[in-house]
Amino acid sequence: MAGFEKLKKMIQSALKQSAEEGSMLLNQELTVDDTEVKEFDKTAYLADLEDSAFVVPVDSREDYPGQIHLVFSLRDAILMSGILLGIPPGRISEKRKLLILEADDIDAFSEIANQIIGTFNSVFQPLLPEKFHLKQLPPSKFVPQVDEVTDSLPVPDEEYLVYKAQIKLGGDDLNRFDILVPLTLARCIDPQEADPEPQHDESAIHDQAESLRRLFPSDADGKGVSGVAGGGSVLILEDDLEEREAVKSFLTANGFTIHASGLGADMKEFFSMDEIQAVVLGMKKADEWELSLCSKIKEMSGNSQLPIIACACQWTRTGIFKALKNGAKDIIMKPYEQNELLGKLGKFLAAA
Repeated sequence: MAGFEKLKKMIQSALKQSAEEGSMLLNQELTVDDTEVKEFDKTAYLADLEDSAFVVPVDSREDYPGQIHLVFSLRDAILMSGILLGIPPGRISEKRKLLILEADDIDAFSEIANQIIGTFNSVFQPLLPEKFHLKQLPPSKFVPQVDEVTDSLPVPDEEYLVYKAQIKLGGDDLNRFDILVPLTLARCIDPQEADPEPQHDESAIHDQAESLRRLFPSDADGKGVSGVAGGGSVLILEDDLEEREAVKSFLTANGFTIHASGLGADMKEFFSMDEIQAVVLGMKKADEWELSLCSKIKEMSGNSQLPIIACACQWTRTGIFKALKNGAKDIIMKPYEQNELLGKLGKFLAAA
């Protein structure tokens, strides 16, 4: 497919270097041929996944938030981990045939995956203008038609650029090594020439904002805040620094304790140091990745009832549905209207 040429070259460079380092790690020649690039959504990708797989999720942090997935054939993972562990070839062959994956195999292959991720960091970081860092998350196996498919497993429900690498070990072709990069993250790393943004009719935007206020009413004029002692503790997640500071300022002035950061923040840190009572989630496009943050916030907080107010410049019916499905309790149309936001926060915190 056309496009994302910069990202493709970066991945090819990282794979070539990974193969060289992997050859030394496994003491066998590991090579990577040209990488084929395709675009899949989750359903189409899983339909293409005929054999058992070993899936390594990789967190992309700093200024390029998202999650990449390395997908290997399970049999290839058993082979490479067995070689690294020094398991006799006959036993490796038996384990591959029977798909036997033991704890030592997982640890060994995690070391191989970590080497690949380290190489990606060393290649990507000097080529990107902002901070970039990848970190491996716990891997898992996935057997099609056997293991359950959920919203997040074996991979999240997103659209992906899938880089299919043709790899050989000791001259023999391996079955699968795919690198799944969410389109949202791919566009962040390698921005594509955008179509001209449509000119929105200001009256239409106003009408949509009014419709949202009727669908999601708040306490009038922010008076609901008066019933909340001290205002409560609120986390603001917003990438636009000017908007973040403005919201922080007027909420602080109304007695709230505020924690604020961008969307790529380590949320565990906020939830570990204070009892967050509500979250204001400011989004740019209300796309799949941004909306998925709602469920991530609930998970990180450990509070399934945590009020999340999702805010964006424009909403579609599908976007509103997905926001609510992912755990948002309320919807706001940007720009932030102070009394509206105060009223919604007051309503939720008074009910807590």
